[in-house]
Amino acid sequence: MGKVEGALREKESAGQATREIMISKYFFIVGSLSAFLAVALGAFAAHVLKDKLPGDLFAVWEVGVRYHMYHALALLAVAWALMQWPEANLAPAGWLFVAGTIIFPGSLYAMALSGSRWLGAITPAGGLCFLGGWIWLAWRIWKTL
Repeated sequence: MGKVEGALREKESAGQATREIMISKYFFIVGSLSAFLAVALGAFAAHVLKDKLPGDLFAVWEVGVRYHMYHALALLAVAWALMQWPEANLAPAGWLFVAGTIIFPGSLYAMALSGSRWLGAITPAGGLCFLGGWIWLAWRIWKTL
């Protein structure tokens, strides 16, 4: 019975490692595409929106691009960390960064383009996702020490 249990645990561990590799690749792809989009949106603002948006809304757009890029890089960090500590269950941090990127910069982009300042009320939800992702990452890696 001991050998069978050991073999089952080994197979389960290999399955978990394969799952973590796939999730790592997914976050690397999403992080890379997100960074590409952040650069493109920053360039779009510099070359197209600079003369079209009021200064305060242009600044809102720039904050969106900045946090967009920070968290694109955070997704790359999560992809790397998943490979370093596959047992740490780091995927929720990546999903929080994805959600935060959609909500935080997304609401700022929409507010800057539309001028609808009420969209700023949505932005903190994205910030909470970012904060949750960072604390999840730190806590789960801390648990591996």
